[in-house]
Amino acid sequence: MKLKMKKAFYVYGSLVLLVVLTLGVTFAAFSDKAAFTSSIFSVASSDIKLLDIIGGGTDASNLVDEKPGPQFEGVTEYWSADYPVQVYNNASSDVGLTSHADYETANDPAELRQYIYVEILDWDDTNGDGQVQQEEFGTSYGIKTIIKWNTEGFDLGVLPRGEVGSFCLRFTTGNLSDSKQGESLLFDFEVDALGL
Repeated sequence: MKLKMKKAFYVYGSLVLLVVLTLGVTFAAFSDKAAFTSSIFSVASSDIKLLDIIGGGTDASNLVDEKPGPQFEGVTEYWSADYPVQVYNNASSDVGLTSHADYETANDPAELRQYIYVEILDWDDTNGDGQVQQEEFGTSYGIKTIIKWNTEGFDLGVLPRGEVGSFCLRFTTGNLSDSKQGESLLFDFEVDALGL
């Protein structure tokens, strides 16, 4: 009888094992998965360029990283001059633009930076002549002395990818004392981009 029970146990055990394996294969036959392969992370760039020739288009031959700034002579009290600037967003995403002045105090012994103001205005060259006209001005980003332009800068908003931002820098003076005659100021200014 022990032999019969042993045999029955093996038969029963083998049958249970066969059922379990069959169910396992059946479950495996109905399983599925979805996968994400070759994931890529590309870091955005914040590349901006200046248009060398205002209104000259965004062809690579007209895009530069730097260009000479304006040179104004004969500045007097209550003087004003406009200087157009176009910036191209060559980045892979929209960018936030800011602008700052940079100077060495040794290049401004008469401290003209306290007496010369800049106002940055949106500019839409509606007639496409590359020349600024009063009716083409939009939003003003404020008026600051060269000192405040250096320390505070201007926030020029968002420039979408592949777009050109057109601005007019309006330089002005107020009262200038006689002691400022014959003096000069040398400074740089820049437009900075922050990828968004």
